[in-house]
Amino acid sequence: MKGMMRVVIATGVPGVGKTTVTSKAVEMLKEKGYKVKVANFGDYMLKVAKERGWVQHRDEMRKLNLSQQRELQALAAKAIIEEAKAELGDEGVLIVDTHAAINTPTGVWPGLPKHVIENLNPAIIFVIEASPEEIVERQRGDKGRVRSDYSDVDFLKRFMELARNAAIASAVLVGAAVNVIYNRQGAVEEAAAKFVEAVEKI
Repeated sequence: MKGMMRVVIATGVPGVGKTTVTSKAVEMLKEKGYKVKVANFGDYMLKVAKERGWVQHRDEMRKLNLSQQRELQALAAKAIIEEAKAELGDEGVLIVDTHAAINTPTGVWPGLPKHVIENLNPAIIFVIEASPEEIVERQRGDKGRVRSDYSDVDFLKRFMELARNAAIASAVLVGAAVNVIYNRQGAVEEAAAKFVEAVEKI
């Protein structure tokens, strides 16, 4: 796809290894000569939420009411695209690191609702998955995050299915592809290679 910025979204439940796979894919893309920007959607939302005094810690964002989350999402999506266009021009790859679904006290909230997905307008939504047992194990080693609601295997099985369905629903709105990548323990390079292969075919 010459003359256009390639936009893809990387999603996955907390602990799936999404950021690890994405980082490896970025390394591979840069080795192939691509200009790449990774935008963590949560970072952009957190910046706005902190500025407004709504939260102090990242994981508190899932506890915000729906109207606050909707406002944060819209502002984050707009800022990401504007910054990426300024940095990458027309030949780069923008990878948005986010969640297709978020577990909140009011229920499961879509991470890529209409007002977000239409602003981002991705070619591909990647859904990075792993076995629920592996996810729980990885979370035990990640002491820096508060994720108690994602540490139950049965819940994770149900939630991963919801997240995949949410990604498909979002993709329908913009005609994006959904690409499910399984991140097996110790096989990050294999998962990243599949990611890169798909990006190159946009």
